[in-house]
Amino acid sequence: MTPATSLFTPVEADLQILADNLKQLVGNRHPILYAAAEHLFGAGGKRIRPAIVLLISKATMLDQPITARHRRLAEITEMIHTASLVHDDVVDESDVRRGVPTVHSLFGNRIAVLAGDFLFAQSSWYLANLDNLQVVKLLSEVIMDLAAGEIQQGLNRFDSSLSIETYLEKSYYKTASLIANSAKSAGLISETSLEIAEHLYHYGRHLGLAFQIVDDILDFTGSIDTLGKPALADLKSGNLTAPVLFALQEKAHLEVLIEREFAQEGDLDQALALIENSQGIQKARELAAHHASLATEKISILEPSESRQALINLSDYVLSRLY
Repeated sequence: MTPATSLFTPVEADLQILADNLKQLVGNRHPILYAAAEHLFGAGGKRIRPAIVLLISKATMLDQPITARHRRLAEITEMIHTASLVHDDVVDESDVRRGVPTVHSLFGNRIAVLAGDFLFAQSSWYLANLDNLQVVKLLSEVIMDLAAGEIQQGLNRFDSSLSIETYLEKSYYKTASLIANSAKSAGLISETSLEIAEHLYHYGRHLGLAFQIVDDILDFTGSIDTLGKPALADLKSGNLTAPVLFALQEKAHLEVLIEREFAQEGDLDQALALIENSQGIQKARELAAHHASLATEKISILEPSESRQALINLSDYVLSRLY
């Protein structure tokens, strides 16, 4: 499998600048928040979201260098993503992410919530300073979507009547909205046509959905190293994802186990066996492949370049994580 980072060769130097800048953006006026940010931004991550912003910036500027505003947009995108992870870990009570302790397990829930709020506020301030109202609107919507997705997920726990459409809507809010809207924003900063900006939005949307579906499949087939969190975490917490929803269409007894919230001994193992003996994982793979293919189709509108090719290869990489 090609590692994601090797796809980012055209923006490797830019990502290094981004990594150095992120800690400085938080500032050191608040020692605890600075320590939390340093921990977060030093935690490794693949930096997929800012890499997409930088690749789109290069692919839409072509022979011209990308601007300071493109770089700042990439930094804002990573800050928003990181803030959402801090809050997610509090809600999910996760002690580990990407192989390192989470902020709330090191600093406590109160600091983690405040650190997440602080990063959202900082990103909003830098966003306003881009002086581009369209971009401000798009990224502000992302922050609302992240909260809406988390609330929707909480309300739908152990709901075996959940539809694939509702699952995809929640996946858009939680994962794809940031990728889609920051991709479109990069195009707007490059002053592309509105038609191209829309294609960039749909590239990000379909790539983000494929990415989330693959993550949800890996919850069943991956290890803690692949996931950065314990396997089966979603199923245990009642977060029903594509493999489960497709399996429910075949296995009636799975509904019984979910409705009683795996309360009896052996319920979880039984549920896992039912999912593995169904077409659930295969159908989820097909759904991910469908969205990855649409992402490739949307980005192909750009003129050929090394950066455009990297964005196409990213669609393949998302699916390759399954094999």
